[in-house]
Amino acid sequence: MKKPIIGILVYRDGLSFSEPSYFRDLSQAGERLGAEVFLFSPTDIRLQTREIRGFKAGPDGSWSHRLYPWPDVVIDRHRRSGSEYMKIRTSTLFRYANNRFTNKWNITQIFMREPKIARWMPETIEYSSTDLQQMIKRHPLLYIKPGNGTGGSSIVRLKRTGSGYEVTARSRTLTKSRRVFGRFAELKDWMNRWTVKESIRGGIFMIQQGIDLSLVEGRVTDARLLIQKTENGDWDITGMGMRIGAVGSSTSNLHGGGKAATFDSVVGRRFGSEKAGMIRKECHELAREVVRVIESRFGSMMEFGIDIGIDVNGKVWLIEVNPKPGRDLFKSIGDRSLYRTTVERPIRYAMHLAQEEEK
Repeated sequence: MKKPIIGILVYRDGLSFSEPSYFRDLSQAGERLGAEVFLFSPTDIRLQTREIRGFKAGPDGSWSHRLYPWPDVVIDRHRRSGSEYMKIRTSTLFRYANNRFTNKWNITQIFMREPKIARWMPETIEYSSTDLQQMIKRHPLLYIKPGNGTGGSSIVRLKRTGSGYEVTARSRTLTKSRRVFGRFAELKDWMNRWTVKESIRGGIFMIQQGIDLSLVEGRVTDARLLIQKTENGDWDITGMGMRIGAVGSSTSNLHGGGKAATFDSVVGRRFGSEKAGMIRKECHELAREVVRVIESRFGSMMEFGIDIGIDVNGKVWLIEVNPKPGRDLFKSIGDRSLYRTTVERPIRYAMHLAQEEEK
């Protein structure tokens, strides 16, 4: 059997990559596993010669590039939209390990209509100032976030208080701000300006029921579950950890000042081992239902990072799904073996697809 050739479609600006540390680890995993793995961007494709200028990390971590033959399988890790990317992604040039997905708002609507998933969904509607007023009457805590956002940017945490409304916001540049409004009219005017200024590619905002996720007092805390396809093409839950947000932060994101912790150190400590075991089992059930529904709508996928809220009463909530998940949480927890598995599984699955292509 020939050595499988796997391309990683990425955003590149010169020798600057969007996820350099992870891409180096992917490149080195390919070496270990016996695959030819290289990074490339849409501008690196040579259609006439069916070659690709690919980039690879050396032992010292530096990047080198040369021409590679056409890949058997491509893993899409490109995180920016644009005409060049979409032209390549919607073509039939490559066999992809992961099909195209959709934005947060579309997938939220799909999940809310799925009986087996709807029970885990917070109430979520499209933003309007009228609906904002109705939602804040029903729920003391709301999140207003872009329907096509990522990375915890442009999110507003809105809390109803005895004297008015308290807002904690995080802009597209991840700048944090805090405001207090005594009257709804003031809040509405500010929110209407925010949803225009912080709109991402002209997309909508959505209003989502807030959940009390302060398993660690004063901090937003949630679980990140990574579910991936194995070298046999079967879904398996690779791992799950907790993200504890910074004090006063509206999100738990690690790059927003959050920290990583194990599931047991947070959920087990809060609820005891028996209930924590039941919560873990429910999170696994949720993840398997999520990927079942997604593949039924969008075709074959490769991996998802699933953000799960566990409220102060132990109820499980689906917060978000990410088709191109990071691994920083598992690296930060300190389990090197688990982190290595999270990196190797995409390569092993792509090799599985390449072997199928040969048959």
